[in-house]
Amino acid sequence: MSQTDAPPPTTGPQPGAAPALTPAGLQRSGALTRRRALMAGANLVSLAAVIWGATQVFGAGGWSATDLVILACIALGAPWTLMGAWNAVIGLWLLHGVRNGMARAAPHLDVDQTQPIRLRTAVVMTLRNEAPDRALARLAEIRRSLDATGEGHAYDLYVLSDTSDPGIAEAEEAAMARWRPRLGGATYRRRTRNDAWKAGNIRDFLRRWGKGYELFLPLDSDSLMAGEAILRMTRIMQSHPRIGILQSLVVGTPSQSAFARIFQFGMRHGMRSFTIGAAWWHGDCGPFWGHNALVRVAPFRARCAMPRLPGKPPLGGWILSHDQVEAALMRRAGYEVRVIPVEGPSWEDNPPTLLDFTRRDLRWCQGNMQYLKLLALPGLKPMSRFQIFAAIMMYFGAPAWMLMTLAAAAKIVLGEANDVNLAFGLAMFLVMFAMSLVPKVAGWIDVALTPGGVRAYGGAPRFLAGALIETVFSILLAPAAALRVTIFLIGLAFGRTVTWTGQERDVHALTPGDAIRGLWPQTLFGAALTALIAATVPGALPWAAPVLAGLTLSIPFALLTASPALGRAMARAGLCAVPEEASRPDTLRALSDAAPVERTRPAVAAA
Repeated sequence: MSQTDAPPPTTGPQPGAAPALTPAGLQRSGALTRRRALMAGANLVSLAAVIWGATQVFGAGGWSATDLVILACIALGAPWTLMGAWNAVIGLWLLHGVRNGMARAAPHLDVDQTQPIRLRTAVVMTLRNEAPDRALARLAEIRRSLDATGEGHAYDLYVLSDTSDPGIAEAEEAAMARWRPRLGGATYRRRTRNDAWKAGNIRDFLRRWGKGYELFLPLDSDSLMAGEAILRMTRIMQSHPRIGILQSLVVGTPSQSAFARIFQFGMRHGMRSFTIGAAWWHGDCGPFWGHNALVRVAPFRARCAMPRLPGKPPLGGWILSHDQVEAALMRRAGYEVRVIPVEGPSWEDNPPTLLDFTRRDLRWCQGNMQYLKLLALPGLKPMSRFQIFAAIMMYFGAPAWMLMTLAAAAKIVLGEANDVNLAFGLAMFLVMFAMSLVPKVAGWIDVALTPGGVRAYGGAPRFLAGALIETVFSILLAPAAALRVTIFLIGLAFGRTVTWTGQERDVHALTPGDAIRGLWPQTLFGAALTALIAATVPGALPWAAPVLAGLTLSIPFALLTASPALGRAMARAGLCAVPEEASRPDTLRALSDAAPVERTRPAVAAA
């Protein structure tokens, strides 16, 4: 590994060293340790109960090879479902079950929001082979919104391009010329060598311009933030000099895409309880998503350089998923990583189709698999090391569930189905299914208990309809996405790799050819399983229906949810709307004139 992997020296002043004193109001380490112990205990007890239940189901007639495979898959996949459920339960308790729950999870939010802005901040948007006008319209609105606060003088804008397509590069330069008057003299720089992708581009920026700023705000090309949100975060960073990264809670921009609408509706109502629950025990080791966050320049520049991994891609070379590693390095440097666990005017766009969603997921998957070479990185906090481990293991959950499905099918073919305790098995199935729904249910309860919450989603009938649509959507999406990740992980073992390309963000339809090329493995796998179960144990079809439908119907599901006509109809009816559609903020209203144009097919090549 490179010298950036060496542990920080323990004596003498260090560049970017954290202040010696913990700011008032942040959790004491003893309280945080107890919270983490409680969370670990709850998860381990729950996992032990699930594994015990599985032994009662599959060990009833003795143990076969398929039984052992199923048990191992449950042990591998269940922990992340359980952890998500406990995060949501704790978050719901903090939001509605105790007084000052927000202060317990996020004490750093309580700062004077009238204090003048004293720190200079660079607002940095990164681009790579993406529609330049679409991105610069968002950056221009950020500039306008910052200036409207009266504190815009403290923020300078930069556009950092890694675009490799000559045609798009030419369009970027022309777009910058058009937008520069509205960007307040923003600096534009395009690299011809894309070393380390986005992380390398930001690293180059910090070497060249970083000494002139105390903070920087990284933005993706689809990022949008209101000026008041940026000022609030700046004041928190001013008040708490030990915070090295402050992550905003990023929510989905209102969309005309049916897929994006349904997906972000589910994310939106469930993410607050989930995030505040995680913040309660993550504490100073919060998340960093790489954008819409304030970062302290000095420690990031001095202590958070990304290592180049030994070996060749897919697991060697530059790290694709850089943000979690940068957060771990910031904690290693002695600074805190915190999240604002409540919605604010901080947005991003969600993928408009199933294929775009899985394409992005595969890049994240490969990046997280690269973390295998970082688990032994010296000097990391135990919590940071666990987060890196969890980021890896969550992607192993998909092949675990797929392998369990194959093992269950094998039991049918081998005539072992009668050895299973079916009654107990059905109870276990319902328990695990319920656990997977806990974050959704917690979100529904949170909306219902929050004054004006249901009204913000268009009223009770629309919210209930949206919840039903999104639940069915998630059930159909999960197996299709899981099988694609499984196939990709198998490919990684044989050297298959993805690279950092531009992402499709505009509403567009899929052609049948696109859907077939991207989803034929899911369709064939689902059809074969359906035929097998129908021929051998037809009574099991109703219980297997969620998985079988998600696989077998993946092509029509992708075509339907990508339909611009369906998206427009849902928007007109107010179905799966987010609160910004009922009460549109000034930042979104000002951007509406730059709405993207629908296209018939994505411009980005499939992974």
